[in-house]
Amino acid sequence: MGTTTSRRRFLGHTGSALALTAWARWAPSRAAAWSDDLGKSDPVAPSAAKLIERGVTFLRQRQDPKGGWTTEREPGITALVVTALLRSGQVAPGDPAVTRALSYLEGFIGPKGGLSEAPHANYSTSIALIAFREANVNHRYDRAIKAGQDFLKTMQWDESEGKTREDAFYGGAGYGGTNSRPDLSNTAFFIEALRETGLPADDPNLQKAIVFISRCQNLKSEFNDQAWAGKVNDGGFVYTAANGGQSVAGQTADGGLRSYASMTYAGLKSMIYAGLSRDDPRVKAALSYITQHYTVDENPGLGQHGLFYYYHTFAKTMAVLGEPILKDAKGGSHDWRSDLIAALGKRQLREGGWVNPADRFMEGDPNLVTAYALLALAYTREKAK
Repeated sequence: MGTTTSRRRFLGHTGSALALTAWARWAPSRAAAWSDDLGKSDPVAPSAAKLIERGVTFLRQRQDPKGGWTTEREPGITALVVTALLRSGQVAPGDPAVTRALSYLEGFIGPKGGLSEAPHANYSTSIALIAFREANVNHRYDRAIKAGQDFLKTMQWDESEGKTREDAFYGGAGYGGTNSRPDLSNTAFFIEALRETGLPADDPNLQKAIVFISRCQNLKSEFNDQAWAGKVNDGGFVYTAANGGQSVAGQTADGGLRSYASMTYAGLKSMIYAGLSRDDPRVKAALSYITQHYTVDENPGLGQHGLFYYYHTFAKTMAVLGEPILKDAKGGSHDWRSDLIAALGKRQLREGGWVNPADRFMEGDPNLVTAYALLALAYTREKAK
């Protein structure tokens, strides 16, 4: 089954220190302006196209001499920005900003294939693969994409690392580099990268990944044998099942791991990419969670933390599901595209970008957050077929 068919079916150097100091000075004042604007009525809400146009202009002005964005951190942010620009509908693959950024990313490709020289090799490769695919005119990046796919497969926890199906690490992927413990976020990027670059849903690596994904769900079933699985049992997802499980939303008094929405959308999307149907109990449980926690005002379970990652993952998942209207558990109907455009319109900075005042998960970085916002807006434009 091809990607399109599946989607339609469900439709510390000195320079670095100075840069971080400048970023820290920039973000609070702009974040305050963003907060002041929230709650004010806008009689003429901007269109998604206008929001995107302003966001693209904002990012163009922030590309650094290396050709990337926030290059003092890691190349994964540049890969996200490039993907956002290319999916904006306003930037072509041959645009000088794109070619410079892709050249910067190619500099991290090592002999193992993929961005193996990056600090977070798995994370950066997963995102870069999608950027290369978006820019792959005349097969320019065929070799890089194939090498990246092969590299990602070596980064997955499976029998080659001595992990059997009974191990909670099995099938998952981590950041790579010095932190390779598998987690749902990186495994979701891993699955998306392989599917978006042509691997079928029944690919063995994707089927291994769904074993790990299923263990991250708060659902006591044959698919999750973890001790905490039935304590919350709401169909939502947590950050990782590895090492006894972890949720950044915290624990319940009896040791259960609290679900939160951004991981739940990531988990649901991954299940769809791996070929699970709507009749699968895991999919049903995840859909039940999102209908009970529908909102664009916060990231349910974490409040304002991770809000723009949530927007990005929310939009991507809703587009894959292919339903323009979501009915919540109380019977309310929501045009998720319109809701999301309005939410992002209220939060756009005067300069055209976005930043999260609740700076956690690097969401104080306007480059990263603006990329998330543009990617989310791109999904509001792509109508399901």
